[in-house]
Amino acid sequence: MKKIIFALFCIISIEANAQVKDTTKKSIPDTIKKDLLTAPDTVRRLHSKPYALVIPAALIAYGASSFVIHPVRRFDYYIHSEVEKTGPNFNTKAESYFQFGPVIMVYGLNLIGVSGKNTFIDRTALLGLSAGFFGVSGLVTKKLTHRLRPNGADYLSFPSGHTGIAFMGAEFLAQEYSDKSPVYTVLGYGFAVTTGVFRLYNRDHWFSDVVAGAGFGVLSTKAAYLIYPYLRNKLTHKDKQGKSTMIMPTYQNGTPGLSFAMQL
Repeated sequence: MKKIIFALFCIISIEANAQVKDTTKKSIPDTIKKDLLTAPDTVRRLHSKPYALVIPAALIAYGASSFVIHPVRRFDYYIHSEVEKTGPNFNTKAESYFQFGPVIMVYGLNLIGVSGKNTFIDRTALLGLSAGFFGVSGLVTKKLTHRLRPNGADYLSFPSGHTGIAFMGAEFLAQEYSDKSPVYTVLGYGFAVTTGVFRLYNRDHWFSDVVAGAGFGVLSTKAAYLIYPYLRNKLTHKDKQGKSTMIMPTYQNGTPGLSFAMQL
């Protein structure tokens, strides 16, 4: 386990150093100042298109089909039996950290001067919107499906929340940094897949739970990148008199929120 984590971070460091060499050297305070205080009027060049939602929707559909299609459900039992054979004593909490790996990479890379697609304000708003989509859809689905976990802990098995968060972050990393290098996308999805595998081997989820969780996570981020430009451009604009409005995320006393400002 430690070797896997070490190898991943070595690759991240090498790729980040290569990117930094191609950019003008900036101190961390300069990077933070530029990222926080320089926000564009609009959000451009976003990857998500309506057809990009097809694959994550298909993953969700596969997971949901396990409730009505017996061969799909039997495949869940088959995977579970293989897990019991190959890892009878497997137990780790590493997925609780791996699920946040891609998001940490996004902010870490920007902190050392490897700029992503969006500024801190837009990036954080996009992440918040993605998390909101996933939180609502995932929680509602867990309550409605009422599926028992393989370990019998509770009836909140479908979909996998850890896997969903990991894939949401992986797509977030891909949206922000895939233009820089495909390595970032590979690493982000590597963290996500590993998280899903750990959930299976810890007997916390069935295979269809993990597949659906991945679909919900990716779909949430893609939907956020598809919708956010319209929200951002509506809430941050200049009217006919040249007066501007702006909305941005806030965090005070442990409570996240949004602030709205209008030039009078």
